[in-house]
Amino acid sequence: MNNAWTRTLLLSAVTLLAACAGTPTAQAPAAPAAQAASGPPQSMMWVGNSFFYYNNSLHGHFGQLATSVGLRVRSTSVTISGSGMDWHDLPSLLRPNGIGRYSFVGDNEIRFNPPGRQFDSVIMMDCSQCPVHPQLKGAFQETVQKNAALLKAQGIRPVLFMSWAYKDKPEMTQQLADAYTQAGKANGAQVIPVGLAFARAIAMKPDLELYVADKRHPSLAGTYLAACTTLAALHGKNPVGASYTAGLPAETVKVLQTAAWETVQAYRP
Repeated sequence: MNNAWTRTLLLSAVTLLAACAGTPTAQAPAAPAAQAASGPPQSMMWVGNSFFYYNNSLHGHFGQLATSVGLRVRSTSVTISGSGMDWHDLPSLLRPNGIGRYSFVGDNEIRFNPPGRQFDSVIMMDCSQCPVHPQLKGAFQETVQKNAALLKAQGIRPVLFMSWAYKDKPEMTQQLADAYTQAGKANGAQVIPVGLAFARAIAMKPDLELYVADKRHPSLAGTYLAACTTLAALHGKNPVGASYTAGLPAETVKVLQTAAWETVQAYRP
């Protein structure tokens, strides 16, 4: 074998080995960044616990309230009793063509939603005391950071649901407000100030009952107030005068709608 032929074989072998070792010969095109959700939410997933599912589910009342003011919003609730935010496996919930890939409409008909990303916004709530509990607030902060980054990477709007104080522990109102506000600021997440709306409604009408007997979970009025506050915060809609009332007395509805709107207008994170 002559020297020229030997050099050619050696050069070919070196080139092949370099390619197998991953030596780049050309830049691969970068994956396109996910397009961020913009405008008012049209498809929402609620991730939380019993505070969401009481009274036949907050997301259901929100949906009826939204419809009554001319909005069309698809809404799905994922709850675990007694759970903290860190109990939920968010990557699994967000898998394409998983949760939310079809809806029940009309007379129990099935509508298949467009494939791919099923939600443009995810509303997250921690357990009722987790954000301020000395042993759990660290997990709250870490989980918000992790979840917000995951959502934004997929072009989904992260939203935090500020929960309310226990009826017999009103000092929790400001503590929870501070924790959720700080977490929202730190992670680019919008905050729905429901806890502050509870405090405002009670100040407006002290005999208003927003809790059930355990002094923690919401009465129907409490759930309706949360729905009104969500509508005002996420869609900028004034709920005052909305035709959906959840069957509550007109005087109560007016207080709740007004408290929700005034709270959102006054909240400056």
